[in-house]
Amino acid sequence: MMHWRLNLKSAAAAAVLVALGAAAGIAAQRYGKPKTVVHVVTLAYVEGTTDEQKKAVLDGVEKMASEIPGIRNVWLKPAKVQGYQYEKLATGKDKYHRMTDAFVMEFESAAAMETYANHPAHKAWEKLYVPLRARSATSDITNE
Repeated sequence: MMHWRLNLKSAAAAAVLVALGAAAGIAAQRYGKPKTVVHVVTLAYVEGTTDEQKKAVLDGVEKMASEIPGIRNVWLKPAKVQGYQYEKLATGKDKYHRMTDAFVMEFESAAAMETYANHPAHKAWEKLYVPLRARSATSDITNE
């Protein structure tokens, strides 16, 4: 009798493990390849730029997203920023400038990104951003 209960418990435990394994298989990593365009900007601010000025730049990105059609999402808090810009000095030496900040905008299409580039809200934002930007690099990425 005791042997039968032990086998029943073993069978139940095995069934649970099989169910968990099946659930893990169903919940396997899934990913998409959206047709949107991701606009990734890494930058370094000019020396002396205040936290308030940096916040104003990012607030401006968010404001543009509310005003320019075709912007789907924005990312304003970089988790990690990597990258350097290279400069060849007049002395012949190399100098590398570390990028310190980043933000991202997602556009519904390449046409929406073109609309953004020429939109009055973007032109107004540039008046704040450009004087504070020491250097930047932009990558536009899509699956189209």
